[in-house]
Amino acid sequence: MQNETDKGLTAKSLHSDPISWVEKYADYLYGFAMSRLRDEDVAKDLVQDTFLAGLQRLDGFEGNSKEKTWLTAILKNKIADFYRKRSANGLRDLKLTDAEDEQQDFFDTESGHWNEKYRPQAFGLDVGNPLLMKELGDILNECLAKLPGLWFSVFSMKHMDDLASELICTELKLTAANFWVIMHRTKLNLRACLQKNWN
Repeated sequence: MQNETDKGLTAKSLHSDPISWVEKYADYLYGFAMSRLRDEDVAKDLVQDTFLAGLQRLDGFEGNSKEKTWLTAILKNKIADFYRKRSANGLRDLKLTDAEDEQQDFFDTESGHWNEKYRPQAFGLDVGNPLLMKELGDILNECLAKLPGLWFSVFSMKHMDDLASELICTELKLTAANFWVIMHRTKLNLRACLQKNWN
């Protein structure tokens, strides 16, 4: 006859099988973490932390989502925690007035149009050519790798995870002004990097 503990474990095992997590999800979660962190050691640590947190929260997993989705959500929280801890240092030098001053270089203050020197150049991209699209993707990844960690985090949460700006600000403890400055500088840096490296 089963005792209460065995019954609880049996019920949980219907929804989740922690023994197979590493085999099933480690590569996916590592790839997910690397796409947002760009640091192998940190990515590995956060995947391990994700599995540990999953084991600790197994009682709360009711099978309403897939294991992979549930573990990915835990990993997203771990990544946000990682950047939240680092964001305090990265925000010291961000000032809205600096970003506004930078913007004046790029845009005419009266008309709001691009200044001639900084006007975006046409990429001449044939979107039907898979080789060109791959080359552009590789260059974009190289440009993303050059961003400061906090900038990359904000950009990836906004444009890769499609999170609302308010949620990103809450998760990373940013003010709306800090968020705007980071996004502004990130886009300008990416644009300059792409234009420099794309022939």
